[in-house]
Amino acid sequence: MFIPKPEDLKALREQYPAGCRVRLNHMNDPYRPELKAGALGTVMHVDDIGTIHVSWDCGSSLGVVHGEDSCTRIDEEDAHD
Repeated sequence: MFIPKPEDLKALREQYPAGCRVRLNHMNDPYRPELKAGALGTVMHVDDIGTIHVSWDCGSSLGVVHGEDSCTRIDEEDAHD
């Protein structure tokens, strides 16, 4: 199991605060076909091992595992457009 350094965890929590919106880039979970690239959700929190817990718009609440899966904060993208 990968455990991020305290400074990396702090940065991850600053980048993905509760309430921000994200778009899934990749999730390595063949048992969740509804969670594919492009799925949208709202961050609930980032836990102590760096998993970004997301309430997905499709109804799932599966976390984005740091170092395994990938998502992008989309409310920041919109702010720069």
